[in-house]
Amino acid sequence: MLLRPPFPFRRLSAFAQVTAPTTAPTATPIAAPTTAPTARPIAATTAALIATLVAALVLTGCAGTKSGARGAGSGLDPAGNDVAATPAASASNSGSASASASASASATKAAALPQAGNPNGKAPIPAEARAVDISKPDRTVGNGSAASCTSEAVVAAVAAGGVITFNCGPDPVTITMKATAKVRNTVQRVVLDGGGKVTLSGAGQRRILFMNTCDSAQGSIGGNCADQATPQLTVQNLTFANGNSNGARTDYDGGGGGGAVFQRGGRFKVVNSRFVNNRCESTGPDVGGAALRVFDQSKDLPVYVVNSTFEGGVCSNGAGISSIHVSWVVLNSLFRNNQAIGKGANPARAGTPGGGSGGAIYCDGDKFTLALNGTVIENNKANEGGGAIFFVSNDRTGTMSIENSRLKGNPSAGFETDGLPGIFFLGARRPTTTGSTLSK
Repeated sequence: MLLRPPFPFRRLSAFAQVTAPTTAPTATPIAAPTTAPTARPIAATTAALIATLVAALVLTGCAGTKSGARGAGSGLDPAGNDVAATPAASASNSGSASASASASASATKAAALPQAGNPNGKAPIPAEARAVDISKPDRTVGNGSAASCTSEAVVAAVAAGGVITFNCGPDPVTITMKATAKVRNTVQRVVLDGGGKVTLSGAGQRRILFMNTCDSAQGSIGGNCADQATPQLTVQNLTFANGNSNGARTDYDGGGGGGAVFQRGGRFKVVNSRFVNNRCESTGPDVGGAALRVFDQSKDLPVYVVNSTFEGGVCSNGAGISSIHVSWVVLNSLFRNNQAIGKGANPARAGTPGGGSGGAIYCDGDKFTLALNGTVIENNKANEGGGAIFFVSNDRTGTMSIENSRLKGNPSAGFETDGLPGIFFLGARRPTTTGSTLSK
């Protein structure tokens, strides 16, 4: 974690503010049907006109509710998408994992979700990195309506484990989490599959998903807690939005981080998922991971991130992903508009709180690897080192490879390695780059 031995780097001046692109939602009003009146006696015509006006007012009111206008039951959902409507306020029970809850805990309908990852990425996907088969789920959240998909149902399903799917109706939904879903250390695996239609939102108030084999509160498993083969956690076809780990530190979470997901021990895999506008602690020399904070994979095997998007994250370090002693394989993914906002680097300079490195990716520890293929990292920034990537292998054994990828517009306000725009690197040897573009 020491950043200032003799090595080639360039200390840089302050950079321009990067703003995330926005797309204004469109509204399609529903017009009330009208019928041209025919010739009638005056009294009948007057009565007909009154009836027509009343009907038009009623229909127009309904149309206003379903349009994109900012009225009751519409607006922006926690993922930043336009909400088409708000469902009924009750949640029904079924043989699935759904639970009765108030309207505030139910899912709300949302606009169609964007495609995850880099659509132009062509990296081959190893078998172990592919999505898990969900044709025979162990449990299902919801019973066919948006209202049946609740925070309570998600928490219960994750605790029970197994392959978990969602049945929240035909439209995309956002489930606002009232509590963090926690993986029990005694389950073999948790596969959480949103079918490309589910957003789990922390509402800017809480971490969304937690797994830690060293946290005895989640069940004691004995042995070396940091090197357990299970649980194996997979999140796929899901969006995680507005997670926030501030105030969530425990004795077992390595000092915090992981606004959307904190994961330690067992195995972890992310497939076809989006991480949007997540947050973690704003200062600290080593805390990180607005989206993902990961420690200690079984037998030091890598975390796979496949066809996934990390956007709008803000944290002291590693506003997309952050890890200690963990290897990563990142395939066909996108990191955009993330910010490492800490100040003072690591170790923290005198008089500073520390942090500010790794706008998109922060990797620290001893022997580990980072492999990027088919991935775009653009318009991220860091107050200190590595607007795109901060990589420090303390024992100088770690390696990095970049294939068929593009890194562009990732300013480092403090320092970066000469000839590697947006990257600060200390490892075994200079990163290998093949078929890739690195530019300011």
